[in-house]
Amino acid sequence: MKITIKEITSKNNLKKFIKFPIKLYNKNNFYVPPLISVELETLSKDKNPAFDFCEAKYWLAYNESNTIVGRIAGIINHKYNKKVGKQLVRFGWLDFIEDIDVLKALIETVVKFANEKGADGIHGPLGFSEFDASGILIEGFDEIPTAYGKYNYPYYAQMIEQLGFEKEVDWVEFRVTVPDKIPVRYSRIERSIAEKHKLQSVKLQSKKEVLKYADQIFQLLNKEYESIHGFSELTPNQIDALKKQFIPLLRLKFVSVVLNAENKVVGFGLCLPSLSKALQQSKGNLFPFGFLHIQKALRGNGTIDSLLIAIHSDYRNKGVNALIFNDIGNAIVSEGIRYIETTRELEHNLSAQNLWDKLENRQHKRARCYFKKI
Repeated sequence: MKITIKEITSKNNLKKFIKFPIKLYNKNNFYVPPLISVELETLSKDKNPAFDFCEAKYWLAYNESNTIVGRIAGIINHKYNKKVGKQLVRFGWLDFIEDIDVLKALIETVVKFANEKGADGIHGPLGFSEFDASGILIEGFDEIPTAYGKYNYPYYAQMIEQLGFEKEVDWVEFRVTVPDKIPVRYSRIERSIAEKHKLQSVKLQSKKEVLKYADQIFQLLNKEYESIHGFSELTPNQIDALKKQFIPLLRLKFVSVVLNAENKVVGFGLCLPSLSKALQQSKGNLFPFGFLHIQKALRGNGTIDSLLIAIHSDYRNKGVNALIFNDIGNAIVSEGIRYIETTRELEHNLSAQNLWDKLENRQHKRARCYFKKI
């Protein structure tokens, strides 16, 4: 098959780029589409503050009948490259039909872009920042992803490995079964440790109060996520954008903020009711009815997603985990939620995984970031 690669240079074609996987997975029961409007903002240079330190190009692959058969993005995160002392190009937003010639043409396009930029390797799938979907799913093809993950067919990993890519890092996800009540023994010792270190959890009364702690929370994320694969420090503009994106969605009972004796944030946890089925119903569209499905899901359903957990390095093993778990865990039980879905965590991030280790859980999904030297 002859494959033609075309760079995206117009908003109309950018919409085609965004909508391609919705068509590719049209008959798949597990795929969760992102909101088209959110994707447009993420991929637009004048909307996404990550472009303050990133550059990117997007391409579509066409077959001989001028039908779209694949897509890919090439991204350079200059801040991350400077941090790790390497010249890397990321590939992301990778989707393609089951034809290795299509994948080969897409990857060759990114390699050419990388060579022009003097890069010595490409890796991905990665986005602009930690808050973009990353990785190729390699386990869990019969599981519905969270709204913050990404589904793909099994042939993705098989074919990219045929092109010489190797594992760079894996992310894992867990499904946790919520008990009828939180066992007292679970955190009795940890709570006493928290009291010893004069820690307290904040009972948030309003979303306005969340803003009071928001800057400290993001400072904590920047500090504790600094060593995470692919992470680059969030800028003030990115932080402002994330506030606008997430604060309207919050259910305060599923937010935990832990303070030390000086009223400084030393721990933070955030869960949101699962939006996966609502997004499937919306088919990527917020209107006319997508927002109704999302609003209904946010009011509660049987599953909740664990999005963010951060604990100051000076306060690990000092009871912060217990306070976060008690705050959010008891709220989850009181709401009648049956399952917690963790979002993608690096396979060696045991501190995050240990939050749920005394509850029934199973590791059911795994995604991989690949690397290839060029």
